[in-house]
Amino acid sequence: MSTDDGTSRVVVGVDGSPASHAALRWALRYARRTGTTVHAVGVYDLPGAEGWSAPAVDVLFDEEQARLSLSEELTAVLPPDDDVPVVQHVVRGNAARVLIDASEGAELLVVGSRGRGGFASLLLGSVSQQSAAHASCPVVIVRPETADGAPPAGDTTP
Repeated sequence: MSTDDGTSRVVVGVDGSPASHAALRWALRYARRTGTTVHAVGVYDLPGAEGWSAPAVDVLFDEEQARLSLSEELTAVLPPDDDVPVVQHVVRGNAARVLIDASEGAELLVVGSRGRGGFASLLLGSVSQQSAAHASCPVVIVRPETADGAPPAGDTTP
């Protein structure tokens, strides 16, 4: 996911959650002001790929579903006439590991504070926590917008 052409890039993790939408919007605003390219990264994993418990799955179907989901999310969040360059990546693996790897050489990694994990009471999700601890570049953790679409109180979005 690195760019060898010398252009600056902002990596943003996208998983369909409200915090992910907020992170994508934040990354787009940042990229618009700084002239960087947004690399939107969707991660999928196969149940039981590392263990014994899951039935056989169709790897190509899962990848295609992940690509479709990422494309639909970008369409829903991106303004129709936006001129910010956005590159889509769909990668199989552990979300935290993929984003940490993608942060190599990036100007910034942007993630939502809470993804689609099962522990809704946590203030910080495991992917955002691991990204903040291990990424190769600065990390911005974005909370989801409020019900009226406004950023959360104290938001210092550029």
